[in-house]
Amino acid sequence: MHLEILPTISTTCIVISALLVAVGWYQISKRQVQAHKKTMFWAAVFALSFFVIYASRTVFVGNTSFGGPDEYKIYYHGFLFFHIFLATVGAVFGIVNLWTGYKNQLSKHRKIGPITSVIWFLSASTGTVVYALLYVVYKGGETTSVIKAVLGF
Repeated sequence: MHLEILPTISTTCIVISALLVAVGWYQISKRQVQAHKKTMFWAAVFALSFFVIYASRTVFVGNTSFGGPDEYKIYYHGFLFFHIFLATVGAVFGIVNLWTGYKNQLSKHRKIGPITSVIWFLSASTGTVVYALLYVVYKGGETTSVIKAVLGF
């Protein structure tokens, strides 16, 4: 397998995760508790798959820097920081939400579930835009260290 396909696979995983979260949200609104649990388990599996692929590529290959016009770099990096913030907060909320659901702490689970879902949808959406800007709209820049790719140095 060529390593160039990894960003496409990881982005697909996070989009599937977000879609499964939407399905799980619908299921719980219809009181389909067992279906909700199974769906959310698979949403977590796809999110974890994204993370393993992304982290592995970052460690062993590097990250792709923005290859678009120089005058857009400041906007791209601002958007990227926003995405990274959403993804980090979403991951923490997701872990907490999975834990409270698993431990049957339903009052906490119900409280943070909708917030977590919205953050997850925003994170998946902004991540898909980052992917498109790096690999579809513009030809990606050099593959380099995460510091250089994220900060633009």
